[in-house]
Amino acid sequence: MCAAAGLDTQVAGNISPAVLDALRARTQQPQVWVLELSSFQLETTATLDADAAAVLNVTEDHLDRYAGMDGYAAAKARIFQGRGVQVLNRDDARSAAMKLAGRRQFSFGLNPPPGANDWGIIREGAHIWLMQGARKIMRADELRVSGLHNVANALAALALCRSLGLPLAPLLSALRAFKGLPHRVERVAEINGVTFYDDSKGTNVGATEAALKGLGKPAVIILGGDGKGQDFTPLRAAVAQYARAAVLVGRDALLIGQALAGCGKPLLHARDMDEAVALAAAQAQRGDAVLLSPACASFDMYRNYLHRAERFVAAVRKRQAGSPC
Repeated sequence: MCAAAGLDTQVAGNISPAVLDALRARTQQPQVWVLELSSFQLETTATLDADAAAVLNVTEDHLDRYAGMDGYAAAKARIFQGRGVQVLNRDDARSAAMKLAGRRQFSFGLNPPPGANDWGIIREGAHIWLMQGARKIMRADELRVSGLHNVANALAALALCRSLGLPLAPLLSALRAFKGLPHRVERVAEINGVTFYDDSKGTNVGATEAALKGLGKPAVIILGGDGKGQDFTPLRAAVAQYARAAVLVGRDALLIGQALAGCGKPLLHARDMDEAVALAAAQAQRGDAVLLSPACASFDMYRNYLHRAERFVAAVRKRQAGSPC
């Protein structure tokens, strides 16, 4: 979006490349740095002073590192060091609580904006409109990424860019053209009327909930891996409402199964990704999705989330070619 607005833009941080690697590779400073920063990175960041920063949400993650959610949220809140604009999610209590006195704030949420500088949505019949204050900006169905969680992401991105004074028209053009990022509910294939999605980057409960709710169709979900000390019980309601079945794999599969007990949907156990894809495909009906969104880290079975995604895609491609997984 910044590049579409005509700015020399460098993306770096947790999303890769590392900031120092990106800096070394450049012959001159960009006009704007766009950084994705993890709680781990923010722990040792003391002088960031971003012109604008956002915490999109705070859901359970990395509780094998932090004593509890308060410690995790405090690490994330370090992104607001300095004097820049705060962009806060008013639908997320922990994000909203990071509001600091004496700072400019814009909020976003999946509800009507409370103020002229805030971002949100209204519903008119079958349409959802993205709004700034009382002004209609664009329809949600103009986005090429699906799900209300992606509408919220678009609102946050607009709030960040507009807080820097960037013109609206190129920002909207960029949003309309954006196809999403790899391994974030990425469409892999459609086989016999069933669509397979790779959300290997869904490494915590909140991300997986959002992915499952946002698909807009029944899904057989593949869950499991290294749970990082999370409480998986919030997934029970989402699986009960949106999933046709769940396939559990990896180190914490039994723990997830216990958390999902009573959801009213079949819970199947797989030894590896090939078996998980085969079981999921057998459960899915025409018009359904098979969604890899593990809600867990990958290190119990794979080198990283990319390796996990590779194994999922390979299993899907085997089915597409007519070979058993």
